[in-house]
Amino acid sequence: MESKFGRSPTGLTQSSVFLCWRIHRRFDRRPDPDPYCQALYTFCPTGDPDDRIPYMRDSDVISVFRLQTPVWEFKYGDLLGKFHIMHDAIGFASSETGRNYTMEWYELFQLGNCTFPHEREDTAAPFWCNQGAACFFEGIDDPHWQQNGTLEKVGEISGEQFNDLARWVQEDNETGIYYETWTVRSDPGANSTTWFESYDCSQFVHRTYRKMAELGAKLSSKTRTNYTKIYLYSGEPTYLGDDNTIFGQSSMKTLATDIKNFYHSFQPHQSMIQFFLSLMEVYKKVVLEKTFYLYYNFEYWHLPMKAPYIQITYEEVPLPH
Repeated sequence: MESKFGRSPTGLTQSSVFLCWRIHRRFDRRPDPDPYCQALYTFCPTGDPDDRIPYMRDSDVISVFRLQTPVWEFKYGDLLGKFHIMHDAIGFASSETGRNYTMEWYELFQLGNCTFPHEREDTAAPFWCNQGAACFFEGIDDPHWQQNGTLEKVGEISGEQFNDLARWVQEDNETGIYYETWTVRSDPGANSTTWFESYDCSQFVHRTYRKMAELGAKLSSKTRTNYTKIYLYSGEPTYLGDDNTIFGQSSMKTLATDIKNFYHSFQPHQSMIQFFLSLMEVYKKVVLEKTFYLYYNFEYWHLPMKAPYIQITYEEVPLPH
């Protein structure tokens, strides 16, 4: 018996505008990626071709490991770790078979594609390649996690609990399918309002730990369990519309142009000169004009930006009890 991640045609679940401000929309099922979207690095290259998770004997004892390493550590070493830009995952080890496994959730087409859209001549609206998904594969690359990050045993679960968790991962992966980089808050204070929550690798890890605790797992860490958050700070967001209402109506042409011009500064594959010109344009829009257009749950929102505008933090999130 095995669990697997399905990939079938999409179907939206309904959500009110109010809920869109705070809750990442769930879907009925995962769509196939558009062929236009291409990954620089293949997604989950050593995972099972059919996305299966192995079945464990109920009597098995599965060790659970907290895994963390700098983003793109395989290419840049600890460079991004110096800025606390970290990637998170979970490891499992079977006491009966001696096999171990890694489970992580990340972008199908790299972070830039999930954060900003593409300009296409054949589409009126910006085009997004922003799917994220779970990846489960055999083995834990100890040096990858230990050298510049964390590999720590945080608990144990039974084989029965692991199988229940695998079924939950299947559902979570099938219904939560789009990556979101930004968390948007009203200010850095402890009592600030969160307008929009991110949906990334660390959020998947948090959900998984909570599910394990719900299943009866006892989790604990001897170190601080910190995670990367990328914040935008703004006043109350204004709902603008979706692709059809903004880019499909002539009366919205000015807004459509403003949004496309905003994202033009973030296009990939720019020359060095174009890149620095784009940075100047981004500074002008975000800091001087205090404007950011956020794409969230297939809808566009205007963020009236305010100081400190953007911030990368490394915050402690305790393991659930």
